[in-house]
Amino acid sequence: MSRELHVSLLVTVACLLPLSIATIAQETVSAWAPFGYLLGDWVGEGGGQPGQGSGEFSFHPDLQNHILVRKNYATYPPTKDRPGLRHDDLTVIYRESDGAPPKAIYFDSEGHVIRYSITVSSDQKTVEFVSEASPSSPRYRLTYVKTGSDTVTIKFEIAPPGKQDAFATYIEAKARRK
Repeated sequence: MSRELHVSLLVTVACLLPLSIATIAQETVSAWAPFGYLLGDWVGEGGGQPGQGSGEFSFHPDLQNHILVRKNYATYPPTKDRPGLRHDDLTVIYRESDGAPPKAIYFDSEGHVIRYSITVSSDQKTVEFVSEASPSSPRYRLTYVKTGSDTVTIKFEIAPPGKQDAFATYIEAKARRK
């Protein structure tokens, strides 16, 4: 090959490479578009079985937009029956392959590990995490509903072992973007 052809080929590849990288990055960001309203930092308050509490959570892309990371903490003040407590958790949202439905794995400060399937409503205002069914373990459902441009409601429900769809509300909360 002539020197001119090498230079021409090198210039062509150098010009096209950023376009391919940009296209791949855009496709990855588009894959998370249904979660777009949840991205960012949030503060909320609510209550349920653990009592009234408050906390913060965030959803942020990570690993060059290949996953979303949700971090959360909630604090509950002491009552006459128990000391104050803090709950921390981390959820990684991922796709096993391009075009596959999103899944999540959850870890918390109490030692729980929960695997979730995720569905997004057709209007993209509701994101629902539902744990795998098991006859010997509780089943969990976590739902975010967009209620405004910077507000969401959150509901965490638990179904007892052997009653996979008998969900009862454990916590309900409202949150606003920081």
